[in-house]
Amino acid sequence: MIPSGATGDQQLHLGEVARLFLKLGLIAFGGPAAHIALMRQEVVERRRWLSDQAFLDLLGASNLIPGPTSTELAIYLGYTRAGPLGLLLAGLLFILPAMLVVLVFAWAYVQYGTTPSVGALLYGIKPVIIAVIVQAIYGLLRTAVKTWMLGVVAVLAAAFYFVGFSPLVPLFGLAILVMLVENRTRLAGRLPAGQPDKHLLLLLLLLPPLGQFAQAAPAAVGGVSLGVLLLTFLKIGATLYGSGYVLLAFLHDDFVSRLRWLTDQQLLDAVAVGQFTPGPVFTTATFIGYLVGGVPGAIVATVGIFLPSFVFVAIVYPLVPRLRKSPWTSAFLDGANAVAVGLMAAVVWQLGTSSIVDVLTLALLVIAAVLLIRFRLNSVWLVLGGGGVGLLTAALRG
Repeated sequence: MIPSGATGDQQLHLGEVARLFLKLGLIAFGGPAAHIALMRQEVVERRRWLSDQAFLDLLGASNLIPGPTSTELAIYLGYTRAGPLGLLLAGLLFILPAMLVVLVFAWAYVQYGTTPSVGALLYGIKPVIIAVIVQAIYGLLRTAVKTWMLGVVAVLAAAFYFVGFSPLVPLFGLAILVMLVENRTRLAGRLPAGQPDKHLLLLLLLLPPLGQFAQAAPAAVGGVSLGVLLLTFLKIGATLYGSGYVLLAFLHDDFVSRLRWLTDQQLLDAVAVGQFTPGPVFTTATFIGYLVGGVPGAIVATVGIFLPSFVFVAIVYPLVPRLRKSPWTSAFLDGANAVAVGLMAAVVWQLGTSSIVDVLTLALLVIAAVLLIRFRLNSVWLVLGGGGVGLLTAALRG
C-alpha cells in the first residue's frame, strides 16, 4: 500500500531522503534508464523502503504523466518515504547538482565555444549523441510499438513533424485517437463499466490549452523575453511524454524553428552537455536558458521545465492504484509512447544530417551505436571517448 501523505515517522526520514537524492544527483550518469536502475538498487535492495511491486507502481505512474520520468520517480519516492516535504527535497536535490554543473558548462561554452579546441571536442561528441538517441529508439520500439496500429501512429507522428506541425499535434491528437479506438466497445456500450477516468479527462482538457498559450506567446522585439522563455519551458514540461530524448523534438520546434533563438548546432551542443553531466537530461533547459538569457534565463528555464512535474506528482500520487488499472489511461499512454518514438526518429534524422559530416563522424556513430546496443556500454564513457577522438583528430590535422 502506497502511503498517501506524510506522517511523524516520515518526517524523521527527511534527512535520509536528502542524503540519498543529493548523492544520486551527483553520480547518476547515463540517462533515465540508468537513473531508474540506481534508484531501485538504493530504495528496494539496499534500504528496503518499499517493495518491487510498489516501486513498479510508482514507475508506471511516472510514465503516465508528462515530464522527465526518472525525475518524477525520484519525486514519487521522496513523497513515499517522507511525505510532501520529501517530495520537494528528493526532486530539488536530484535536479540541483546537475543544474549547477550544466551552468558551469554553459558559461564555459559561451566564453570558449568558438575556439578550435571546443569545436574539436563537440565534433567527436555529436555523432555519439546521435548513437545514444538511436539506442533509445531501439530499446523503446518493442515496448512502444506493440501493435500494427501503434506502428502506424509512430510513422504518422514522424510525418507530422517533418511537415511542420508542432509536436503537440500528434502527441495529443494521435494519443487520444488510440485511446478512443482501444475503448471503442465501451463507447459503443455507452461506457457501462469503464468510463474515462475524470482525472485523465481533466489533464486532456487543461494541458493542450497550456501548450498552445505558451506557443502563441510572442517573442520580445530585439531580444529574448524571460516570460516567453518561462512559458515555453512550462509548456514542454507539462506536455512532453516519453524519454528525455523526445525533448529534442520540442526544443527544435520551439527554439530553432519558431523562436529562432538557437541554431541546430547549439541545440546539439546543449543536448551533449545534458548527456555527459549527471542527473536529469532535462537540465539541457539550463544550458539553453543560459545561452539565450544568462543566469536569469538558466534559472527561469530550469524552473519552467521541472515545475509541472512537482505539481503532477502531488496531484496523481494518491490516485496511483486507480490510474494504472484504467483501460483509458493505459491506451492513452500507449499512443503517447508510440508518438514519442516517431518524434525521436524524426529528430535523430534531422540532427544527424548536421552532425555526420564525413567518414570519421559516420564511423563514430556506427561504433557507438554497436557498443551501446550490443554491449550496453555506459553512454558517459562513449561521450567522453567521442570528445577525446575529436581533440586527437584536431591535433593530428594541425
